[in-house]
Amino acid sequence: MSWSSYASFLVFALVLVLIPGPDFAVVTRNTLAAGRRRGRWSAIGVASSNAVQGGTAAAGLGALVVRSQPLFETIRWAGVAYLLYLGVQAWRSAWRGSYPPLAGKAADTPGQALTGFRQGFLSNITNPKVLAFYLAVLPQFVGPSAPLEVLLAFAFSHAVLSLTYLMVLVTALNRVRLVLSRRRVRRWLDGLTGVALLGFGARLAAESA
Repeated sequence: MSWSSYASFLVFALVLVLIPGPDFAVVTRNTLAAGRRRGRWSAIGVASSNAVQGGTAAAGLGALVVRSQPLFETIRWAGVAYLLYLGVQAWRSAWRGSYPPLAGKAADTPGQALTGFRQGFLSNITNPKVLAFYLAVLPQFVGPSAPLEVLLAFAFSHAVLSLTYLMVLVTALNRVRLVLSRRRVRRWLDGLTGVALLGFGARLAAESA
């Protein structure tokens, strides 16, 4: 391993982090719906899952999951179900159109933080393609005989990049949150988020293991 290969990995990982996916949709919706606290905890949940999956792949356990077809499929379909659930929830919210005041104290309650973390963590951990990404990409940059600590450094670097980007996203969304407080706008945002989540779920369902 060299510093140039590490820098190349960081650039590659950053490009992947910037591509919108289910994690982006979950963090965006939670921030706009409940504020910065819930959005940040959603981001922490996503990054924690990335660290878990990266550590699992580095330890060699990820390969066992990917090679075990029943286990891989179980995780995949759990991810499909969860994304569809979140998509339906967003659509229901758009259909009802009943929203509490934005800047209320509800966003600072422990329940909001736990909900945000849970949704962020589950949206990522139930996507087996994330684990497959670590298994496919890491060897390309570190080689097949890299020590565990090097693999962990690469994997956790991706998690840190993801967390940093999502935290910036939460901050930006929180600043425009009051602009998006009108009921019609919020209904449209929920509707679009629902479409995105259902689309991600459908794509995950259609992908072959």
